[in-house]
Amino acid sequence: LGHRFTLKAAVKRAQAINGRSVVVTFYPHPQKEQSLYSLQHRLRLIAEIGIDACIVIKFSTAFAQIGAEDFVKKILVRKIGARFIYVGKNFRFGRYAKGDCGLLKSLSGECDYGLKVFKVIKINHRLISSSRIRKLITKGKLATAQKLLSRPVTVLGTVIKGISLAGKIGFPTANINPHHEILPPSGVYAVKAIFQGKAFDAVCNIGRKPTVLLGRNSAEKHVEVYIFNFTKNIYGEDLEVQFVKKIRAEKRIPALTYLASQIAKDVKKAKNILSS
Repeated sequence: LGHRFTLKAAVKRAQAINGRSVVVTFYPHPQKEQSLYSLQHRLRLIAEIGIDACIVIKFSTAFAQIGAEDFVKKILVRKIGARFIYVGKNFRFGRYAKGDCGLLKSLSGECDYGLKVFKVIKINHRLISSSRIRKLITKGKLATAQKLLSRPVTVLGTVIKGISLAGKIGFPTANINPHHEILPPSGVYAVKAIFQGKAFDAVCNIGRKPTVLLGRNSAEKHVEVYIFNFTKNIYGEDLEVQFVKKIRAEKRIPALTYLASQIAKDVKKAKNILSS
């Protein structure tokens, strides 16, 4: 929510001065955290806000040695040409994270840029942070995570080849490689599947391949989406899964006949949830 507020303000200022709004981000994550969003997903969300350009800086050992003042003078000002810098109050940068808003303010006169510092947003007296949102998603508290994100919880992934078993019983699913993004707990969810800007009603299963398929449970989590009234071949395409509501927990399926009837029940429940 704080990021979106800051970016929207930067877009508005850039438009007012007939300039360009630019986001500077880093990859991989400086703290080596698991991703809330993959880089590709992050770029997509940044673009949706209306940002003109995004500069992705490779976060390496060498880059981490750049001092805070050099980062401002040599990168933000000299290379990017920043006229206004918009940051959150808790923003830290530079070697050993010694740079802060105080340094940005002290250099603004010398480097001729305007500075806007945004207060850290709190909900129920608690700070909004990516680490907090990650924990909420992994615990399945999607409604709370959605409030802090100011958008639904989503996962972006590439459609890959599966073993096509669900298709043989009348429910062809898209198997998703979720780009190493944080996943909600295992289970079945009513979802919106977003493909090429259009949203389709769907049901999503997150979990291990069941015994009926492999003779044993697979340790790896899989993401499968059955999109209602959808017949396109989308192998190799990106699909965004937007979680609406959990239908049930993951459970063991003893045979294919049970699998078909269980999917039918899940689809019926998902349709009722999504229609309301």
